[in-house]
Amino acid sequence: MIDRMSIPSPLRHCTLFLGAFLLLFIATSVNAQVLVDLSIKRNLYIAYEPLLATVRITNLSGNRLLMADVEGKKWFGFHIETLDGRPIPPIDPDYEIPPLQLGSGESISRTVNLTQLYPLSDFGSYRIRASVYAAELSGYFSSPPLTVEITEGRLLWEQTVGVPGEREVSSRTITLLSHRLPERTDLYLRIADRTSGIVYCTHRLGDFIANGKPDIVLDSQNTIHVLQNSAPREFVYSKVGLDGKILERTSLQAPKDHPRLNRGPDGSVAVLGGILYDPHATPTPTVIPKLSDRPPALPLPSTAPETTKNRPKASPAPSPKSTPSVIKHSPTPHPIPTPVRID
Repeated sequence: MIDRMSIPSPLRHCTLFLGAFLLLFIATSVNAQVLVDLSIKRNLYIAYEPLLATVRITNLSGNRLLMADVEGKKWFGFHIETLDGRPIPPIDPDYEIPPLQLGSGESISRTVNLTQLYPLSDFGSYRIRASVYAAELSGYFSSPPLTVEITEGRLLWEQTVGVPGEREVSSRTITLLSHRLPERTDLYLRIADRTSGIVYCTHRLGDFIANGKPDIVLDSQNTIHVLQNSAPREFVYSKVGLDGKILERTSLQAPKDHPRLNRGPDGSVAVLGGILYDPHATPTPTVIPKLSDRPPALPLPSTAPETTKNRPKASPAPSPKSTPSVIKHSPTPHPIPTPVRID
């Protein structure tokens, strides 16, 4: 008989996890009274990048359910395995999640960073499904599986620096990586302590035009400044501390010359050039004229038209000559009117 305590702890945790994974398929005897849906934004990630999984749980049992851990069975968790069937146990198998009440027809959503809970740093593909245990229904309910691939980006720049202000001497390795996807290329910044094996961050800095090189400068405190070309005539500036916290993020437009990072004599870093703008701002709508709108009036001539007062009177047409009657005395001719100009 094998003593349970003689089994190594990692192997014991893997065995317990495998047992819980097999119980997942026993739940097929229970109808889908709890619907579990899993969504992951992408299927391709680089190592240590946050892998956010969103789980939506819907109660279709017709009764209120208490979602809580019972007899070592976790009411909420994930089952992750490699494509060849090797299970990946959680980093902390004794994790605890507060219980909750889920009314009939109600739904809840949770977003979890799997990178912090499971050792997914090895390159390869993983099959992931979310599972829920309902004690009142005596069964597990799981989502359809999703497959993600963990890979590594292309190294663009790397530097190991010290950490100012710490009592013990420590260092950080700063790595700049590009990751090519089918529709775009992303730029990543990773900060790690290789001596202790701690990865402080793997930040996706945004889109990156791969035909150029990002500009990276360290200031006097070894704070990281990165300027990248994200789109034609558009740039993104990021300021990140050695602890992995993003201190500043701004977007710039460059209609003419490209902006650049400049390190001053005092060790400070500034962005020279470019115009700040908000990429999420709502553009000003264009006003489209209606069909009922009247067109604008035509412009008046520069000189005022002549009035009737200023216009000269036309000479009256001469009346036709009539044949004079034959009389005994000499005829008196009619006077011809002379035109008069009114000044």
